[in-house]
Amino acid sequence: MSKKIILTIILLILTVFAGIIFLGHDSVDIYIDGENITVETKSLSTVNKKHLNKDITNYTLEVMNDTAIDIDAYKTGVKDICMYYGLDNVEVNLDSSIGPNQIPVIVTVDGTSMLPTLKDGQDVLLNKTHNVNVGDIVVADSDQYGGIIKRVDQVNGDDIHLVSDNKEVSYEIINNKIYEIKGVSTWVDISDINGVVIDY
Repeated sequence: MSKKIILTIILLILTVFAGIIFLGHDSVDIYIDGENITVETKSLSTVNKKHLNKDITNYTLEVMNDTAIDIDAYKTGVKDICMYYGLDNVEVNLDSSIGPNQIPVIVTVDGTSMLPTLKDGQDVLLNKTHNVNVGDIVVADSDQYGGIIKRVDQVNGDDIHLVSDNKEVSYEIINNKIYEIKGVSTWVDISDINGVVIDY
């Protein structure tokens, strides 16, 4: 065999081997601190990374406000966006101010129902998770009350009972009727939990 043929075969093998090494090594690195999102795409492709990163950032903002999307669904969504841009085999790496594969969200307390623990207007750091235990403070969407921040009082399968920390009871007269004003006590489904407060 001539040296040219051997050299051509070696170059062909090296090219194929290099292709195998680089195949699947596209990655998206995402960092969230609760308010800010940083996205960096690493790829040998000529994909428009600026637009891709912007779409991933916008999607991340949506996820931070969506109770139904957990970390696995989030990463699948990021991969779907990458696929739209032509990146088929992307590794999604999420890091945050509270650790890897966690989605932190900053939420502002509205109202006095969690006094003395939380004050009206106070910012709290939320870990976007459905893993809740009795005693946790959670943010949830209630059919009866809307968006609420309450303490977990009971866990019964997927049914979560939430209560206010503020136990003060007052009375108000409206249209000649006396109304009792007291903290919230309500049941929600686990899917309605936005996350657990981890710092306040």
